[in-house]
Amino acid sequence: MAERHMHPLLKLALEVGPIAIFFLAYRWAPVGSGLEVAERQLEQMLFATKVFVPTILATLGISFALTRKLPKMAVITAIVVTVFGGLTLILRDDTFVKMKPTILYGLFASILGIGLLRGQSYLKYLMDELIPMRDEGWMKFTGRFVVFYLFLAILNEFVWRLYGTDTWVNFRTFVLPVANVVFIMAQIPLFQRYAIVQTHAEPGPERTDS
Repeated sequence: MAERHMHPLLKLALEVGPIAIFFLAYRWAPVGSGLEVAERQLEQMLFATKVFVPTILATLGISFALTRKLPKMAVITAIVVTVFGGLTLILRDDTFVKMKPTILYGLFASILGIGLLRGQSYLKYLMDELIPMRDEGWMKFTGRFVVFYLFLAILNEFVWRLYGTDTWVNFRTFVLPVANVVFIMAQIPLFQRYAIVQTHAEPGPERTDS
């Protein structure tokens, strides 16, 4: 079966869309008036979680329907979102939702770190088609990714524990995605330095049959 490719704009929409929907669901949650701030924020978070979990699963289904394959990182993210979202709804405790980025970033950093200890770059297996680089470049890129994801995990813990839920929702919606984009853009010199240059042989003289 021929490999199917998704339009870049559609891929971006499937990646960013759930986060935007989570933010809008939190802001527009049908919460009654007269609630204390903490109660109001909890009800908003519960409503946003009810919307977010099926949205993540739907985007995963759409991605599979269009490409006939499931990205490993997207599958792991969907599993963590479903588990922690379910715990949030069942226990009515938004701590699980707030810890989700910490768990995800920590999990990815741990997996990538184990690969480095084994002398391998697991990122290469995920992104080799998008970024053709020599092995040395992949090892350096993976090492930077581990440090960056550990930093985001610690930062997320700092924000949700020391600031209110409203602040954390803004942080989750705007700061984390932008930080990821800025990090990737900052790696462009590395990509260029270790890029694999594709060379094509010059066509020989045309052969004619006598």
